[in-house]
Amino acid sequence: MLTAFARAFKTPDLRKKLLFTLGIIVIYRIGTHVPIPGISYKNVQTCMDQANANQGLFGLVNMFSGGALLQITIFALGIMPYITASIILQLLTVVIPRLEALKKEGQAGTAKITQYTRYLTIALAILQGTGLVATARTGTLFQGCQVASEIVPDQSIFVTVTMVITMTAGTACVMWLGELITDKGIGNGMSILMFISIAATFPSALWAIKKQGDLAGGWIEFGTVILVGLVMVGLVVFVEQAQRRIPVQYAKRMIGRRSYGGTSTYIPLKVNQAGVIPVIFASSLLYIPALVAQFAGGNSEWKTWIDQHLTKGNHPYYIVTYFLLIVFFAFFYVAISFNPDEVADNMKKYGGFIPGIRAGRPTAEYLSYVLNRITWPGSLYLGLIALVPTMALVGFGANQNFPFGGTSILIIVGVGLETVKQIESQLQQRNYEGFLR
Repeated sequence: MLTAFARAFKTPDLRKKLLFTLGIIVIYRIGTHVPIPGISYKNVQTCMDQANANQGLFGLVNMFSGGALLQITIFALGIMPYITASIILQLLTVVIPRLEALKKEGQAGTAKITQYTRYLTIALAILQGTGLVATARTGTLFQGCQVASEIVPDQSIFVTVTMVITMTAGTACVMWLGELITDKGIGNGMSILMFISIAATFPSALWAIKKQGDLAGGWIEFGTVILVGLVMVGLVVFVEQAQRRIPVQYAKRMIGRRSYGGTSTYIPLKVNQAGVIPVIFASSLLYIPALVAQFAGGNSEWKTWIDQHLTKGNHPYYIVTYFLLIVFFAFFYVAISFNPDEVADNMKKYGGFIPGIRAGRPTAEYLSYVLNRITWPGSLYLGLIALVPTMALVGFGANQNFPFGGTSILIIVGVGLETVKQIESQLQQRNYEGFLR
């Protein structure tokens, strides 16, 4: 990986792309520290010092924003509205025929879906920004803080609208920065911004574990966490690269005097076909009961039960529910993202077949059978990755959104591998000499 980056910096055009990407990252990180108008920055910092903000209800979103959410900055919402909008559009593509037709139109249809994603991102940013401002005004954002209700000194309508507009504009700016990295940088812009947001919380979380440790001044706990993290990274890299290759043979066809086809290839089915999406779905769904209970008044029995069983990451009910949701969403997402019937029809159209399997319906059934078989270990792997680091690190005083946790490590490793592959592919295109030399 380091060799690929070193070679990229030696190539003039790739060096410009890397430096451009680094410049966008610097701008993004600056924006995560600029508070929005109407916020008492002093009171926010006081609450951040008094309460362990990362362990609150908004810890997951705060992690995706690089710590900007709980500091209520212009990039407080981060990339989460765009991620949510992309997932919603991807799910609706299966349900709405118009979106499915656009998806099949190629580049023009994809551009139209991207435009819809931008509109939905702005709508979600307005909704989430309004919710964040309302939460900050009532003091619910920092529970247990004495000055939590004084975070927004002026609670007039004008100031509230200004705050929501500022955060919405910040989300639009983040989306634009990500598209700039995709177009003029090294590519994969939104994922890189997500990677930077999570990695930004890494040093402070590690140092917090060292400060809370008791063995050898906390260095034993610090070293153990580093060791566990390296093992988990190695496991994630191994499984993320694992795939089931289904061989495909294309028959020869004579068109005029030329022969076409007769080649052999394969269909790569990844063990973790769904990626990190099931973990995000499960985490978001588990936050809904806690969110409802937090805004509900009184001390009813159902609210007490939710507070005791579904808000603590180390509670057995939370663990079992989280694991089952991850497994369910892994199968659900694979079912909507990979269509065996469509793949079988395309193979039949171009004269392809799987050796030993008849073309058409038998091919679709075989692909569905193989996909279900490899999704089981993939879904169990996602559940274990999401839970084992969390349970191991809770003993060291870490929070459930620590960077070595399930969601964080999957995103960091996945984006890192994809970025290195893109750089290597661009290097290969520039250094390929073929038969000319």
